[in-house]
Amino acid sequence: MHTLVVGATGVLGRETVRRLRAEGYRVRGMTRSSAAARELEEMGVEPVVGDLIDRESRVRACTGMERIFAAAHGLLGRGIHRSEAVDDAGHRALIDVAREMGMARFVYTSALGAAPDHPVDFLRTKWAIEQYLIASGLPYVILRPSALMEWHAHTFNGKALLEKGRTVLLGTGTKRRNFVAARDVAAFATNALTDRIPVNRIIAIGGPGNFTNDEVAKLYAQTAGIDARIVHLPPTLLSAIGRVARPFHPGVSRIMRMSALPDNAFAEIFDSTVLVREYPIRLTPLDAFIRERVAERRATASQ
Repeated sequence: MHTLVVGATGVLGRETVRRLRAEGYRVRGMTRSSAAARELEEMGVEPVVGDLIDRESRVRACTGMERIFAAAHGLLGRGIHRSEAVDDAGHRALIDVAREMGMARFVYTSALGAAPDHPVDFLRTKWAIEQYLIASGLPYVILRPSALMEWHAHTFNGKALLEKGRTVLLGTGTKRRNFVAARDVAAFATNALTDRIPVNRIIAIGGPGNFTNDEVAKLYAQTAGIDARIVHLPPTLLSAIGRVARPFHPGVSRIMRMSALPDNAFAEIFDSTVLVREYPIRLTPLDAFIRERVAERRATASQ
């Protein structure tokens, strides 16, 4: 089996590549960065430098592939890599190439809550691409993960606490959300690519428990043994920043406007009970993930 991973050096793509290689599968990884391509080579992956928005890149990456995992996104993109170009047009074109080449399976990374009437355009786009993939006739598996811990719990929250003793949260920090580790989503992706999950299904994926951003920050502080110094940027300020930033950086504008929405604008919670009953994948608890990040920080600081 020869598999193409699009977005191979992103958080989720990299974890999936590692799993596939550990099981002995041949993997081609698509990335926009030449430096990242060298990293893929070191992992035993065939690198291809390419771009979802470029047809020649898409065809070159897909040629000779049997299966494909789409893990790239343009949530924070701008200019030629704005979300409309990457998440919408780019993925439609990727699906078209995969269909033309008769690929045996297309695994797509959507998002928890994707819907045609979602208040956030990114989630509406995800739903639209789901529908396009289903209508393509390709055998598919659609993954709908909740917020990745690596980004939403660590990079956007706890990392600053560990490094600077202070974190800045967007909004009130009171909305209850679900977080999932990229390695757990990668386990589902690997199983979907290797026939351990049947085709033509949509799988919502989330981790154990639901937490507010304030609770995440406090858990980081408690685990690290430091004070939880938390600053909030209020929704009114975020809305204003979102309006100003929109012409210059639509990705940042999207995040600001999304963070300014009231807690009840859309749900982000998930009950993993049914998921673990159906799929034998051990999910990473948030506190275990945080202990790992704190240990890494201490190891780095001691060097």
